[in-house]
Amino acid sequence: MSLIYTAIVEGNPHLRSLLGWHLQQAGYTAQQCANLQQARSVFNRRQPTLVILDADLSDGDPLELCQWLHQQRQSMILILSAKSTEKDIVKGLKAGADDYLTKPFGMQEFMARVEALIRRVRVASAPLFLDYGDLKIDLVQRRVQFRGDFVDLTPQEFSLLYVLTQAEGNPLSRSELLQRAWPEAIDNPRTIDTHVLSLRKKIETDPRQPSLIQTVRNVGYRFNPEVIQASSASPVTSSATQAAKVAEVEPLKFNKMSS
Repeated sequence: MSLIYTAIVEGNPHLRSLLGWHLQQAGYTAQQCANLQQARSVFNRRQPTLVILDADLSDGDPLELCQWLHQQRQSMILILSAKSTEKDIVKGLKAGADDYLTKPFGMQEFMARVEALIRRVRVASAPLFLDYGDLKIDLVQRRVQFRGDFVDLTPQEFSLLYVLTQAEGNPLSRSELLQRAWPEAIDNPRTIDTHVLSLRKKIETDPRQPSLIQTVRNVGYRFNPEVIQASSASPVTSSATQAAKVAEVEPLKFNKMSS
């Protein structure tokens, strides 16, 4: 699966490195910027999914950067600041921040807030319908069609199929599939084999020689849409997602910051 691109704009080198380490351990990429000038250069090249912004930086006005990011509508913004008054928090949120965390803070709380923001991004950008030619998946109604016929999947089978499609052809272990498809489950990872067997019977042309859900020896399983109709393997996404992809980004300019 593609990694979430985050950026940390933090003046404290120790804290910046610590935040970056925790984000990377969670599977996110983490671009580190020591000041607003570096951030301006980075953001003009690429917009992060999530920006961790130190509101106490002194080489310009961090809230001006926050306002610009908010206007682009491509990044979630988490402000970090030693300023903890209600006035300061409201000011940050009105500048466009999606969340505000006062220093000092614990890493568990920081990561919980990051994950909450990432969930909001995923919900907003999630496709409504996946079309892989012969296989069509309605994510709203949670219904599946294979070669024109509706397929009766259990909730567990639907979740498993969805997780496999989101791996973009990469193999997933049984433990990964179990954790992603049913996070609250306490089943043995080998339970996945039973569900895969049942799923294959419903969406494979020949379940005895599966080509859509492939077994990867010593790893687990992978989804291979190319075998049904590669030319139609582009998911139909919501209009909000399509708009985000074509939106033009205005160059980042600050009046209060030197070039």
